[in-house]
Amino acid sequence: MATFLDGKHVLVAGAGVTGRSAAEALLAAGAQVTVTDGSADRLLALETLLSGVALVPGLTEPPRGTDLVVTSPGWRPESPLLAAATAVGIEVIGEVELAWRMAAELADPPVWLAVTGTNGKTTTVGMLESILRTAGIDAVACGNVGLPVVDALLAGHRVLAVELSSFQLHWSPSVRPFAGVLLNLAEDHLDWHGGMTAYADAKARVLSGEIAVGGVDDPLVAALLKASPSARHVGFTLHEPVEGQLGIVGGRLVDRAFAPDEDLVEVDEVLPAGPPGLADALAAAALARAYGVPAESVRRGLLAFRPGAHRAVVVATSDDITYVNDSKATNPHAAVASLRSHASVVWLAGGLLKGASVDDMVAAEAHRLRAVVLFGEDRDEIAAALRRHAPHVPCAVVDATDRDAMATVVHAARELAEPGDVVLLAPAAASMDMFTDYAHRGHAFTEAVLRLVEHERTGQIT
Repeated sequence: MATFLDGKHVLVAGAGVTGRSAAEALLAAGAQVTVTDGSADRLLALETLLSGVALVPGLTEPPRGTDLVVTSPGWRPESPLLAAATAVGIEVIGEVELAWRMAAELADPPVWLAVTGTNGKTTTVGMLESILRTAGIDAVACGNVGLPVVDALLAGHRVLAVELSSFQLHWSPSVRPFAGVLLNLAEDHLDWHGGMTAYADAKARVLSGEIAVGGVDDPLVAALLKASPSARHVGFTLHEPVEGQLGIVGGRLVDRAFAPDEDLVEVDEVLPAGPPGLADALAAAALARAYGVPAESVRRGLLAFRPGAHRAVVVATSDDITYVNDSKATNPHAAVASLRSHASVVWLAGGLLKGASVDDMVAAEAHRLRAVVLFGEDRDEIAAALRRHAPHVPCAVVDATDRDAMATVVHAARELAEPGDVVLLAPAAASMDMFTDYAHRGHAFTEAVLRLVEHERTGQIT
């Protein structure tokens, strides 16, 4: 496999899950592989898993004779090692691009159905995988969802439902999926990309294959879809669709792109419920229909799908107050969608904003805020936006960052909530200032809520 790699000297930047899979694939293809990472512990862990790989900590320039650099997606283009490689003419690509080039040498390569967007990617690829498997197709969700694309490729799956982050797309200059969808677009990762234009340009790469699909309710996405070089453009909308679109009519998801007017599934049958879940279902259906999946398999696949954890999960209800864990809302765009699912909210927000602004969100959603509890590194930025656009909304600020901080946040929210309210963890920010990841944050919230509810039930602190 991948004769273009045979005998090449390849440097892998990053010794995490992606780096390990890339190194394994490169070794199998006959390359001579060096792996570098700033963490000696990650390299040590790799040493026990891979033989025949040179492990060199902390490289800031590629070794002499390097033909190619394969980087983990989070590494910035301006990092010393990658900048040094580019300066001497060594190509830098990502693991997704590596998988694409390896697939190109196969006699019967898998079909790529790709998903990107600021929010909803993981839910959409999960829905798509469920639909494809329900239709009897050998398919797997991979990419940013957790399974590296090279691993999915080497496993021999026939269809790859590929979740792609903006980082992965930046490092994938030649990837052209058979069909790709851009779900939505809002400020995110601007600190990494350097601005909204570069971020949007990276996301738009998913619209370069035979069929381009976009959420046309989003003006930015609609414009990028219109400008796409793809032979066929398909839109999806939460309103009644025109010809060439999927949308909603009379409480049903319908297809007017791949059929004249075909019912897919009832709105009330889609999980997660609400506009974000319906948009993701329409996007997944569009990609599946692009591949030729019949409508009945779309319906059965969506009925079989169950959302992942930390995505608008009701944790508990106590004293007519509902506690909802949407820790996956890691940017303002996702938080807006979460807030709009409820009429009266005590909003728990904070973390790392990654360069995104919260002013528009606060101004637009102030009317549904009963109160706000802020925590995390960028809490002061959100507090300033509240003072500008929602000065009437009570706001508590939790400065603690220790392991019990989330319990303090939840107790503050309980003091501010009234019967009928939703206490909503939709942080609008990344979690790594206080937690390992959004799942860790969601678990901390869930545990704090369950302890509070048990205390209210029994009068005892557990």
